[in-house]
Amino acid sequence: MSENHFRDRKNAVTDRYEKLVTLKNELTFSENGYYKRYRNPILTRQHIPLTWRYDFNEKTNPLFMERISYNAVFNAGAIKLDGRYLLVARVEGVDRKSFFAVAESPNGVDNFRFWSRPITMPQIDGNPDTNVYDMRVTQHDDGYIYGVFCTERKDLTAPAGDTSSAVAAAGIARTKDLKTWERLPDLISHAGQQRNVVLFPHFVNGSYAFFTRPQDGFIDTGSGGGIGWGLCNDITHAEVKDELIIDAKTYHTIYEVKNGMGPAPIRTEKGWLNLAHGVRNTAAGLRYVLYMFLTDLERPWVVTHKPAGYFLAPEASERVGDVSNVVFSNGWIKDDDGRILIYYASSDTRMHVAETSVDKLLDYCINTPEDELTSAASVKRINELIDNNIQYMH
Repeated sequence: MSENHFRDRKNAVTDRYEKLVTLKNELTFSENGYYKRYRNPILTRQHIPLTWRYDFNEKTNPLFMERISYNAVFNAGAIKLDGRYLLVARVEGVDRKSFFAVAESPNGVDNFRFWSRPITMPQIDGNPDTNVYDMRVTQHDDGYIYGVFCTERKDLTAPAGDTSSAVAAAGIARTKDLKTWERLPDLISHAGQQRNVVLFPHFVNGSYAFFTRPQDGFIDTGSGGGIGWGLCNDITHAEVKDELIIDAKTYHTIYEVKNGMGPAPIRTEKGWLNLAHGVRNTAAGLRYVLYMFLTDLERPWVVTHKPAGYFLAPEASERVGDVSNVVFSNGWIKDDDGRILIYYASSDTRMHVAETSVDKLLDYCINTPEDELTSAASVKRINELIDNNIQYMH
């Protein structure tokens, strides 16, 4: 072994890291016109700071090996704060434990760097989280930034020897700067377990409003499912007593098995833009895609337009990863000029970004036909479009 092995390897690792995090991203061509994907993933496990991975002391790490390793970076909440594009990413170690960490970009599409330390999330006394993930970030009327996330704990009612059964709940924390967090009690729901819960950014009749996703079990929605809507009076002891299903799972659709809200909706002059995920079962396992719908401006729980099928699905290398054939989004950012950056993860492995605009998404939601739920109706819709186009094709 070379006597300069530590130095040479440290320099090589550092050089590779800097080339990765400073790589310029570029837009790709859009076939559908809804959005343009950026070519490169924006966050991967290789983006995790070297000081989180390596011991830089030559005496204790002469071979300059990783001491703490990571599996993936994905499912990031998003917020633009003081002109900075910030992602609150789910980082998963090789030990399967997830935690949250903030990555910052000057433009929202490349040059993402993690802050110096991950988020230290306070624990609930007597009921610590086993695992936390998939935070939605909402800047609320009350002046706080809220993080609503899934907290997973072992199912204490499981039979002896069952080391897999878990219970999911919606954890709630709030902050002013994404650095110091106040942990609040988990959301109390009377409709089963909760995952994919999103806080609406405004008061509704003086109450806090949540989009929920009730389900019977940790994985299966059972008789539950669908995107719900509920109100609570006190966010510091949040309890949703009644949940109205506003977008139900439906047979033979892209949201047949389950569906849930992505990030908090975006307000426009024509209604609230909503991005959600839909899940169906296939011979290769569960397939996750993203879909959209528009809700009423004054009644954000009322769906006014809902295009048929998916809006964004995994393509090419996005299909391969830790949990393949999956895209998931819990973060997007609207700029003042109407640009929208959609942050999505592929196959529970890495983060991507796509660019669109308020005008494009409104056009898509309002003018795309809805799902009429049969093959015959789909063919009829295609023929109508062909007939309408005949006069313009000569």
